[in-house]
Amino acid sequence: MVDKMKLYGFNNLTKSLSFNIYDICYAKTAREQQDYIKYINEQYNSERLTAILTKLTEMIGATVLNISKQDYEPQGASVTFLIAEVNMAKARSGETVVAHLDKSHVTVHTYPEYHPETSIATFRVDIDVATCGEITPLSTLDFLIGSFDSDIITMDYRVRGFTRDLEGQKLFIDHNITSIQDYIHNDILQKYDAIDVNIYQSNIFHTKMLIKDLVLQNYLFNSDVYEIPPKIRLDITNALRQEMIEIFSGSNIYQGVKL
Repeated sequence: MVDKMKLYGFNNLTKSLSFNIYDICYAKTAREQQDYIKYINEQYNSERLTAILTKLTEMIGATVLNISKQDYEPQGASVTFLIAEVNMAKARSGETVVAHLDKSHVTVHTYPEYHPETSIATFRVDIDVATCGEITPLSTLDFLIGSFDSDIITMDYRVRGFTRDLEGQKLFIDHNITSIQDYIHNDILQKYDAIDVNIYQSNIFHTKMLIKDLVLQNYLFNSDVYEIPPKIRLDITNALRQEMIEIFSGSNIYQGVKL
């Protein structure tokens, strides 16, 4: 067991994780596209998202101070948790909340969308975790990836501010990290192509991941792959892969594929 770093006063480091996933789907007709949006709204409504964030909060050893949640029309949902370290939360008295509630929070927003000319639908989830103190959200990455159908994943992690040790020396980070990938299980990493863009001197870490294997049946909404002619299967597979590559790269590499 690693000994905890001895600090002078409270750990003032702020650790921020931005976790962004995309799920890609092929929905040919207007009815299928509408049904896909309805399916996503039901599967990832504010109640389901609240359950995911509750588990995440437990995993990082924090306690929930307040929850705000909202489902939107025609699509999407948002949930926000104000959180604190367990030992800080115990300092609350009556209706008075410790001052650190505005420094630690978890939020999630969903963005299902489609374009009728491409037959490609995407579902985006943005999760942001900001903690102040010893706790860090990195240990929850395997759980977050497993909680959604994750075709493309982008993650940003940053440690801001500084704290002091007993001798008064400033500490700008309180844990070892060379890559966000260090905190993702190898079984998960093997399923993705991953790249890093890190700025070590600023404690800024960025990782992007793209699913390697595309099993077409998993991307067809309310359709069976064996009912589709081989040539059309190939066209759909290419369109899905191109959509993923453009999202992964953040640029319009291909001309639009219309099927």
